Amino acid sequence: MGCEYRKNPPTLKSNGSSVSSVAFSPDGKTLATGSDDRTTQLWDVDTGKVRTTLKGRADFVSSVSFSPDGKTLAIGSDDRIARLWDVDTGKVRTTLKGHNNYVTSVAFSPDGKTLATGSADSAARLWDVDTGKIRTTLKGHDESVLAVAFSPDGTILATGSHDGTARLLDLDTGKDRATLKGHDESVLAVAFNPDGTTLATSGEAGNTQLWDVDLPDTQKVSDAICESIHRNLTRAEQAQYLPGQNSDPVCPRSSAY
Repeated sequence: MGCEYRKNPPTLKSNGSSVSSVAFSPDGKTLATGSDDRTTQLWDVDTGKVRTTLKGRADFVSSVSFSPDGKTLAIGSDDRIARLWDVDTGKVRTTLKGHNNYVTSVAFSPDGKTLATGSADSAARLWDVDTGKIRTTLKGHDESVLAVAFSPDGTILATGSHDGTARLLDLDTGKDRATLKGHDESVLAVAFNPDGTTLATSGEAGNTQLWDVDLPDTQKVSDAICESIHRNLTRAEQAQYLPGQNSDPVCPRSSAY
């Protein structure tokens, strides 16, 4: 299937300000743009006209994302806060405070119940969309978290960082599944393919890499190793066979072997 040029496409002008983020609503009828003039605008895709202008206190809007039902827009900004806006009323529903530096990226889970945020404070956070409370704070990156993305089934969160790595977090267990090392500079964006078996990461150096993320369950791998060697893994063995895991004992029952 080829791409056809759209005749006389509308040009969306945002008062000359730099536009840092764009996102389509699930029905494709609305485009959200975030810019450095403290505003986020909702545009009618067919007419190219502004439907709503959402004005916040932040100087810079870094990321925008629609909820799966299209009723809520998440906005990340440089005032360390993420906000959930009601698309119909144009008013803030929930203010999410918890990061210690500016919020770089936002993404809804496929079921719309969780919002992931990345921040320059080197952490990602998972928020309960209904209550606005933090569910989990995810640490592991050495520098700013620049990108977050959920797998299509909502079981894995991918993060990209200024430290040059991407990480895969198992949301069922709360443990890292893998740390992906291959970029020489910052990982600026992460995205899953539709079936969730491949992750694309793009780097500041200009390269994009594709990763196989259809990984075996780390707990099953750990159990199999423990049953085989009848002792705990050394740190070197843990780094080799279970990369991205924390330094806790892999075989807590090793004393019983």
